[in-house]
Amino acid sequence: MSRLKDKRALITGGTSGIGLETAKLFIAEGARVIVTGVSPDSIAKAKAELGDDVLVLSADSANVDAQKELAQAVKAHFGELDIAFLNAGISVYIPIEAWTEENFDRIFNINVKGPYFLMQALLPVFASSASVIFNTSINAHTGPVNSSVYGSTKAALLNMSKTLSNELLSRGIRINAVSPGPVDTPLYDKAGIPVEYYDQVMKDIVATIPAGRFGKPEEVAKAVLYFASDDSAWTVGSEIIIDGGSSL
Repeated sequence: MSRLKDKRALITGGTSGIGLETAKLFIAEGARVIVTGVSPDSIAKAKAELGDDVLVLSADSANVDAQKELAQAVKAHFGELDIAFLNAGISVYIPIEAWTEENFDRIFNINVKGPYFLMQALLPVFASSASVIFNTSINAHTGPVNSSVYGSTKAALLNMSKTLSNELLSRGIRINAVSPGPVDTPLYDKAGIPVEYYDQVMKDIVATIPAGRFGKPEEVAKAVLYFASDDSAWTVGSEIIIDGGSSL
């Protein structure tokens, strides 16, 4: 298939989970792809899985200078950019009394500040008609216990997808968002869940999902593909919730 034939795409956090599956789908649909990651192991794994035609870069989503460097690397490699899937992020579930200012700043830097300043840095790089997809979360709408800070970052990102849609549409940049529920990805390995409680927490999460299971990364990737392709040319500032009914 060729829904993205000759399109040039950037996927942040594209070395594992949803990002990696999206990269594979984009490639299958004819796109040229750059992915980013931070873990040396996941970067090496992505290079092996995606092949030599895909540029895999190390980029710290929390660092504004790194976003500027990434935009320059995209420009040098592609010239212009047709698609950006801003997917990099972390999930942390801890009670309010356990948060420190350092941890609070870290999650906001990765989940909100990084994507915002990457968008800013990419403005001169975007093609005259470009599609941007933000990976937010159903936590932007719901209020699970211990998700106060994480949910706030995703609510900020979701609002950003709408306000920047309004601001940038005249420049040919349309922005939409996917909001997954619980998906079986390495994200949950980083969620701050104590090892001794991990299995029970996973069971508790599944019990809240009417569909009775975690989502699959490729199920989210298919929604990202819709927004990335010309099929969604008249879709702006919209959101697809993919959560197995969790937010019902």
